[in-house]
Amino acid sequence: MPAESPVVADLSEQDLLDRIFPHLPVGSRTLVPPGDDAAVVVAPDGRYVVTCDVLVEDVHFRRRWSSGEDVGRRAAAQNLADVAAMGARPVALVVGLVVPGGTPVAWVEGLARGLGDACRPLDVGVVGGDLSAGPAIVVSVTAHGDLEGRPPVLRSGARAGDVVAHAGRRGWSAAGLALLSAGLPEPDAGLTAAYRAPAPPLDAGPAAARAGATAMLDVSDGLLRDASRIARASGVTLRLEDPLSAFAEDAARLAAAADVLGADLTQWLLTGGEDHGLLATFPPDVPLPEPFRAIGVVSSRGADVVLVGGEPPRAVTPGWDHFGDPGA
Repeated sequence: MPAESPVVADLSEQDLLDRIFPHLPVGSRTLVPPGDDAAVVVAPDGRYVVTCDVLVEDVHFRRRWSSGEDVGRRAAAQNLADVAAMGARPVALVVGLVVPGGTPVAWVEGLARGLGDACRPLDVGVVGGDLSAGPAIVVSVTAHGDLEGRPPVLRSGARAGDVVAHAGRRGWSAAGLALLSAGLPEPDAGLTAAYRAPAPPLDAGPAAARAGATAMLDVSDGLLRDASRIARASGVTLRLEDPLSAFAEDAARLAAAADVLGADLTQWLLTGGEDHGLLATFPPDVPLPEPFRAIGVVSSRGADVVLVGGEPPRAVTPGWDHFGDPGA
C-alpha cells in the first residue's frame, strides 16, 4: 500500500470499513451496532418512520465544490429533515456507499466524519449499510425516526383557516449553487456553505407536532412545488404572502449575490430547493413554535392551488424536479 494518499483500490473492503467506522456514532437507541448482518434499534413507540434519499456524484454534488465532509453532512441532513417533517425524532441512519476505486481514501473518511458530525449531536446512530465499487460515487441513506407516541403529521391535514408557517432558511442553497456554477467571487460565503451542507431546523419538526400542526413537509424542491404538494394532498388553496415580505431576512442575505449574478432573488425564495426548511400548517388559535414564522393562510376556495400575494405565481418553474416535468 502506498505510504501517502491511498485510494480506495489500495485497500480491501474490510480495511476501508475499518477507516470508516471510527467516525460514525452508534446512538443510545442502538442495541446491536454494526458488525453483524443487521443492526437492532429500539422502537419504543411501536412504530417507526422510515425514509430514503440518494446523492449521485455530478447530479447532486460535485467533488470540485464539495469535500467528503460536506457530502456526508448533506446526505444526513436531507434524510433527517424528512423524518422531522413527519413530526418524529431521528434515531438511526443506514448508509449505502458506491465508490470508484480511484477515490481517495481521505475523501471517504471525510464523508464518514461528515455523517458523524451531523448525527452525533442529535444522538442519531449510523448503524450499518453497504459498500460497493462502481463508476461514480453514490451515497444512499435510509433514516429511521421515533414518533414518541404522537400521530405522524401528514401532508393531507391542512384545513381552511389554518396558518401557513415556515421554519428554516429560504433561497440560500439556490443562491450558493448559482454562485458556484458561475465561478464568481462569493459576496457571502454562507450561501455556498448552505448549498454544500444544509442545516435544517430538525427540532422544529417534533415541536410542530407537539403544537398541533395539521400538515407538514420538508421543503427540499422549492417553496412553490412543495406547497403545491400540501395543497393537492389536502384539497385546499395555500395563499402565501409576498416572499420579499414573508422572508425579509433571507431576502436581505441574498441581495448581494443577486446583484453579482444579475439574478431575481424572488425566484430563489419561491423555487430554490435544498435548504430543507419545514413548511407546516397550524390551527389559527395555536401559538407557532420557534422558529416557525407565518407566511400565509389556507383557503378552501379553488382547491389544489398555491397563490402568492393573491395571484398565481409567475415562476419559470415551481422548483426542482429530477426528470424535468414541472408538473411532477
